Amino acid sequence: MGLRVWSCWLGISTAVLYGSLSLFISILHNVFLLYYVETFVSVYKIDKVSFWVGETVFLIWNSLNDPLFGWLSDHSFLSSPQSGQQIASPEVVVRRLRSVARHGPLFALSFLAFWVAWARPGLQFLVCLCLYDGFLTAVDLSHSALLADLAVSAADRTQLNFYCSLFSAVGSLSVFLSYSFWDKDDLSSFRLFCVALAALSALGFAVASRLLRRKFQGEARPRLDEDEQLRELCVGQAPLVQEKAVTLGEYLSQLSKHKNFMWFVSMNLVQVFHCHFNSNFFPLFLEHLLSDRISPSTGSFLLGISYIAPHVNNLYFLTLCKRFGVYEVVRWLFILKLALSGTMLLAGADQIYLLCFFIASNRVFTEGTCKLLNLVVTDLVDEDFVLNRRQQAASALLFGMVALVTKPGQTFAPLVGTWLLCVYTGYDIFERDVGHEAVQAAVSSREQAVTLRQGCFYLLVFVPVTCALLQLLTWSRFTLHGKHLQHIKALRQGAQHCRPTDVKAI
Repeated sequence: MGLRVWSCWLGISTAVLYGSLSLFISILHNVFLLYYVETFVSVYKIDKVSFWVGETVFLIWNSLNDPLFGWLSDHSFLSSPQSGQQIASPEVVVRRLRSVARHGPLFALSFLAFWVAWARPGLQFLVCLCLYDGFLTAVDLSHSALLADLAVSAADRTQLNFYCSLFSAVGSLSVFLSYSFWDKDDLSSFRLFCVALAALSALGFAVASRLLRRKFQGEARPRLDEDEQLRELCVGQAPLVQEKAVTLGEYLSQLSKHKNFMWFVSMNLVQVFHCHFNSNFFPLFLEHLLSDRISPSTGSFLLGISYIAPHVNNLYFLTLCKRFGVYEVVRWLFILKLALSGTMLLAGADQIYLLCFFIASNRVFTEGTCKLLNLVVTDLVDEDFVLNRRQQAASALLFGMVALVTKPGQTFAPLVGTWLLCVYTGYDIFERDVGHEAVQAAVSSREQAVTLRQGCFYLLVFVPVTCALLQLLTWSRFTLHGKHLQHIKALRQGAQHCRPTDVKAI
């Protein structure tokens, strides 16, 4: 009976198993993004200096751990066959799956450290953020790299991303459920809810990665045997093989000359900032722009739909990507973001139904864009492989270098947001005790309430307008699409099938 059940599990497709890993990441990470700032500010009463110091240290760690883990994972792939043993693609995939199985449960445990006060708020804030992001990076980097390692063609990668979006949508249900358990005056129910999520996530990582590894090894062995036979027929040096190992300095020099990489990370830095700005300040916008105009159930619905809809909507975006290409879909999403923001600005803050739609859609389209960008990074992996004549695509390392430049946007979002709110309205979310009562009394006055509401509205509208303009400018300089992209993929696929310059006559 046990063997029959195991055989049924092994019958699940590789794309489904790969996509399921997104479920176990999203059920925790969405809750983290929504509640970690409010927990430390409103529940643990962290002071402003400790908050800024923690976010600054987190900025440094958050930026450096991705390329660090990527280099540790992939630096051996940058060696040529003369300077080291060549590593077959199936072995690369198995390595990444072992990393997911090892770090996934630790990621789930680090998530739990946020919701119980076990140290001074400033110290706990710093330690929790760095631990959580370290394990999240280890898992997410391996998972993202697998997208480039499991498939090369755009159609296959789109299918893998399709299941990621599908399972991420299911994982976003944790946001709906969390709203029922969240009570900042009593976190006991919320803590039990988080323990259940963490247990489900840890078990899911262990089971899914093991099944995927067993399934991939079974599927890859015939291809590996075929590759060995082809290598025996090969004579001469491959045109895409380097003559020596690549040092970190040389790799960074190569990357700095990769123009499409530079334009992409410039655009993506703004995208990461906007995504986390929406996540961090969504409850604030609901409270000060809509709380007295809509019912609590409507607010809960807007909150939940803003987390689920991006993944569901992404299923449609991916079908558009198959038809028009990722570049065009992303460009039109930037134009749509600019158009919606301009319309909302002209309509004003008193159009409640339009405001509800804009608050939700702003997050939906922004998050939807983020989900598509991994496909662009995999294309950059292909271009890096061809331009620098790699023996094996260093996918995790390239994902890590993208994160090195773009992850600071995650830290800038709450810092810039709280600063702009204070500048526009004079409202400081860190004021408390006697001063806090005075601020609350001032805010409760009609004049101050109007100022705060208007400031939140301008913050809500002008941030996406600015982001969209910057992104359209940088994205117009990106050239890895159309015929150029097709040429790059053809070169990579040809290089992986057979590297030699000649083949023995049979």
